[in-house]
Parts: sequence; structure tokens; C-alpha cells
Amino acid sequence: MDSTTESRSERVDLRMTPTAKYVLRQAAAVANKTLTEFLLDSSLHAAHDTLADRRLFVLDERQWDEFTAALDAPPADNPLLRALLARKPAWEE
Repeated sequence: MDSTTESRSERVDLRMTPTAKYVLRQAAAVANKTLTEFLLDSSLHAAHDTLADRRLFVLDERQWDEFTAALDAPPADNPLLRALLARKPAWEE
């Protein structure tokens, strides 16, 4: 359902510094929006961008073949990574 036609019945409580709230209120005023509208619009835009970056990969056939070949190939030997992973964690030393 479109977020602009759906009834707003859910709440999200935010804790922030007075400075952060002041900056957000200023930005909302410049955008001619209420603080709620500004926060909701901005966060939904960021959420959609974040999700889109992780859901959709458009590859032509050659790119797809290269992608699947890279996934299927064994990892290259990396002595530095191997040494790093062999070390004890700092909390165990």
C-alpha cells in the first residue's frame, strides 16, 4: 500500500540531542514541511535507496556469466588474510 494514502497509526520514538533536533527542525522549515513529514520523507527515501541497492542487480548475459564464475571459483590464496584469521582475538591473549 502507498505510504501517502495509508492511515498513519504507528509511532516511532526518537531520542536525540537538542542540537540534532534543532538542525532537523531547520531543515524541515526550509523544506516547508513539518518535522514529522521531513523525518518520514527523508527516512523513507533513504530506506528505499538502501533496499534497492541490495535487491536488484541488472546484468547482461556476459556480466552474469562472469559473476557466476567468480562466485563458483575457489578463493585466491591470501597469506596475509590467512595469518590474520589464525591470530588469537585480543580478548583471548
